[in-house]
Amino acid sequence: QLQLVESGGALVQPGGSLILSCAASGFTLDVYAIGWFRRAPGKEREGVSCISFTGGTTNYAESVKGRFTISRDNAKNTVYLQMNSLKPEDTAVYYCAARQYFCSLDALDFRSWGQGTQVTVSS
Repeated sequence: QLQLVESGGALVQPGGSLILSCAASGFTLDVYAIGWFRRAPGKEREGVSCISFTGGTTNYAESVKGRFTISRDNAKNTVYLQMNSLKPEDTAVYYCAARQYFCSLDALDFRSWGQGTQVTVSS
């Protein structure tokens, strides 16, 4: 069974940085693309970033371009989301999800999801 565990969420001040991790267990990430999604209170789930199974393709929502960077370390079976210049509107529960091979920011393309990690950006 595919299991994903997110970590790294925290309370951070505006302008600060965080690194989220998405660790896989029960399977290897080699053939899976990983997407990061977020859900803010009262808002719909939003695709934030994705990375293909090789790492050769990445994609970002317009709202995070230039501030967030996705990367993967298949040897550690982990995908990371580096978040810089955080804004209060980045406050949300962040989820990672897996699908075979190819990048997507559409949540409907993903079947395996983690439980989420809370990111709060506030002074």
